[in-house]
Amino acid sequence: MLLVCLLVFLAGYVDAIAGGGGLISLPAYMIAGLPTHAAIATNKMSSTMGTTIATWHYAKSGYIQWKLAGVCVVLAVAGSTIGSNLVLITSDAFLRVFLLAVLPITAIYVMRSKSFGKQDKEPLSPKRTAALCALVAFCVGVYDGFYGPGTGTFLMLLLTGVAHLKLKSAAGITKAINLTTNVTALVVFLLHGQVLLILGLVAGAFNIVGNYLGSHSFSKNGGAVARPITIVVLVIFFAKVIWDFVA
Repeated sequence: MLLVCLLVFLAGYVDAIAGGGGLISLPAYMIAGLPTHAAIATNKMSSTMGTTIATWHYAKSGYIQWKLAGVCVVLAVAGSTIGSNLVLITSDAFLRVFLLAVLPITAIYVMRSKSFGKQDKEPLSPKRTAALCALVAFCVGVYDGFYGPGTGTFLMLLLTGVAHLKLKSAAGITKAINLTTNVTALVVFLLHGQVLLILGLVAGAFNIVGNYLGSHSFSKNGGAVARPITIVVLVIFFAKVIWDFVA
């Protein structure tokens, strides 16, 4: 409990100032000894709690285009349902190999992502924008239901680069999609009894505090602090997974 809550708190802090908090929170549960399916499911609960607060903030700030978000939400539910059900029928051994291979690739991609383009791209037609956003929501929804870390970064990159949304609009739609995929996957995991409720709720509270402190941190070195934390956790996680294989 102590180990998970500490690392999930750090994940919330890192996510708020640099993104990629899932790269810390998911390994945290596995380092603590949870089976892979339970780790993914319980991580989904704590991350859902943090994402809910962030989405509420973005909605209150007027960043969410509700009509466009509605289309994306429907496709995000479908994608996340498929992804979360796929992970339930995947063997624990395969998931560990999958995480060992994919986690570092995701980490490198997320941590190398710089700030998004300073200039907004030329807007597309409303129908084309809606279609592309819906496609992004479905594909990333499958990914988030199955795995998760880096989802917010991937959504921002795709919504600004492919659908040509302005940065603030993309941020709002990203939060709406991410909350939807989290809630959908969480419901699937709850129905299949994979979530450790007490641990998930307590860790979720720590995640919320981390997000709050991170979002109110004005330190210029915030990103510089976040990356070493992420790297240290990933190294520990890698060492544990390799030890489990050897043992």
